[in-house]
Amino acid sequence: MATISKERILFLDIETVSQTRDYHELPPRLAHLWEEKAISLQQRIPDSYTKEMDAQSIFAKGAAIFAEFGKIICISVGFIYHKENEDHFRVKSFYGHDEKAILLEFVAMLSHFGNTADINLCGHNIKEFDIPYICRRLLINNLPLPEILNIGAKKPWEVPLLDTLEMWKFGDYKHYTSLNLLTALFDIPTPKDDINGSQVTGVYYEENDVKRISTYCEKDVIATTQLFLRLNQIPMIQLHNIEHV
Repeated sequence: MATISKERILFLDIETVSQTRDYHELPPRLAHLWEEKAISLQQRIPDSYTKEMDAQSIFAKGAAIFAEFGKIICISVGFIYHKENEDHFRVKSFYGHDEKAILLEFVAMLSHFGNTADINLCGHNIKEFDIPYICRRLLINNLPLPEILNIGAKKPWEVPLLDTLEMWKFGDYKHYTSLNLLTALFDIPTPKDDINGSQVTGVYYEENDVKRISTYCEKDVIATTQLFLRLNQIPMIQLHNIEHV
């Protein structure tokens, strides 16, 4: 872990859904642009599936991963602290239907954590997904980027991001390994025992159960933390030392 203290790492994960249930509910300009996006996405789908897909079915399945057409409904954050000669972990979620309120709470939490100059953010595929998504949605909501996320002009070694996917790649940029597979390899409890990422939009729009989604998101944060510790050959945190707030 070089000079990075595990007590100065914020572990995080986000859950996203499409901005609306039906793409026709988007503002007209965005709805038209989604139709163009859907055509380009269709070209990447095998011919055997193309006939069954239209702009709405693609929207329902995939819009959530695009910050331009999706929104954040949950950000879960956790950190390690030492108490009574043991490592403990505290995890908290910011979730709901109001994305701007979620982002404001998250940014306020960052500012209360202390001097961000020596804080690192850690997640699985955080560099390719979570952080870019958060930054884009902050700007779309007309919110300023906090210093720790204002990474556009920073040199690679100055970017305060730790990515467990990148750690596992060992420089192999072609290789993608899911968090679920890595938790199985390292005998870490799976975060996918209730729902998985592909089901989040359905749970949100069909069941309106944001709390269930936040519970899943927290499990992802815990699993990522345990994976980070295993990858750095540090003992994992005991389950009874994990606190949800």
